[in-house]
Amino acid sequence: MSGATNASKHIEGFEDTVKDFWESRPRRPHQGRKLAGVAAGIGYRYGVDPVVIRVALVAMTIFGGVGISVYLLGWLLLPGEDDEVSAFEHLIGRGQSSVSKAFAVVLCLVLLPSFGWTFAGNWFDGGGFIGAALLVTALYLLHRSRGHLNRPAPVARMTAATGYDIHGGQTTPHGYAAAAAGTAQPGTAEAGSWDALGAAPLGWDLPAPPSVPEPPAPAPPEPRRPRSKVGLATFGVALAVGSVGAAIAANDGGWFTAAHVLGLVLGVLGTGLVVGSFLGGGRGLVWLAAPLAAAALFLTTVPFDNFRGGMGNLEDRPTTAAEVEPVYERTAGQIELDLRQLAESEEPVRTTVRVGTGDVTVLVPRTADVSYTCDVGMGNYDCFGRNRSGIGTEPLRGFDPGPDGPGGQRITLNVEAGAGNLEVSRG
Repeated sequence: MSGATNASKHIEGFEDTVKDFWESRPRRPHQGRKLAGVAAGIGYRYGVDPVVIRVALVAMTIFGGVGISVYLLGWLLLPGEDDEVSAFEHLIGRGQSSVSKAFAVVLCLVLLPSFGWTFAGNWFDGGGFIGAALLVTALYLLHRSRGHLNRPAPVARMTAATGYDIHGGQTTPHGYAAAAAGTAQPGTAEAGSWDALGAAPLGWDLPAPPSVPEPPAPAPPEPRRPRSKVGLATFGVALAVGSVGAAIAANDGGWFTAAHVLGLVLGVLGTGLVVGSFLGGGRGLVWLAAPLAAAALFLTTVPFDNFRGGMGNLEDRPTTAAEVEPVYERTAGQIELDLRQLAESEEPVRTTVRVGTGDVTVLVPRTADVSYTCDVGMGNYDCFGRNRSGIGTEPLRGFDPGPDGPGGQRITLNVEAGAGNLEVSRG
């Protein structure tokens, strides 16, 4: 960024680090930005590839949702490349910013529900707090170790007394009249010389305008780094790890499941991205890591090894306790189990209904006494009016005797859905 310096500054302790970070916080550049320039500004400020910052924010958005809140905070609190202050400071009248006050208000309004969504506890319980702590710690360590790099130069403000914009290098002095063409030079008029305006000769001896410093010469472009081989080397190692892991998993490798193999490959790609951010190169690994991360998240959340029964839809409407199967399951599809036509008897009914990917609906008699366990890996469930949604939520257990109270048909349900929607109700 223009105007950046690499002047070193001794930083002591936590408080000194926080103050120095605020004084020399990153500026959102005009070039290299994808949206507001938050990731690009942080990357340029600390000499880290902005792609790594973007990947971290996306990862924190998926696992906990904090990435969106952090980006909005950066948009509000990090000034633009040529701004005096940040958007929030401009909103409270501390200086000028390219972000209008109206848009700053919009950012504040969007930030409030973003914080609520992040820290409400429905999305990876506790993940928002963990993600925020990790990001703050990473930023603190970055400033401690690399805070001397690319320190942004302060943006000069318009001086009200002289009317000079020092930052822009434009001189517009106020209160000085131009000398008429052909008149004597100020302070050098000879005695007896005729003055058309009838003014005293010394009246033209005006003070010289204040000198304006020349704008700093642009920094020479940095020499282009040689093409890095980090990306190619990382891809080769990741391919080898994935091939060996897949071969072991195909031969009942125990721990080596598909999710674990993907995790190993992502670990290699992540290491390559971090190394490449400092040495240059490896940016193309993001296009490989992103879909693999989504696949790993899906496989980790949905335990496919626990679901069998094939593909397709399954419907059953038993009328007696003997007709109720002990297990109803599908790997992918929809299951609807209607128990409302069960004849009342003293014999208890116990069954398990589960699907890997799809929806599950279980309807029970109006007067039945139902003990239930509802478990969804990723999705929504509604069990007798109790609702939850998200990823990795805790199983919901309970007992519902119906509107008539205890004393009806006893039914025990264990309902599971790896990814999808689950509903247990009285129809």
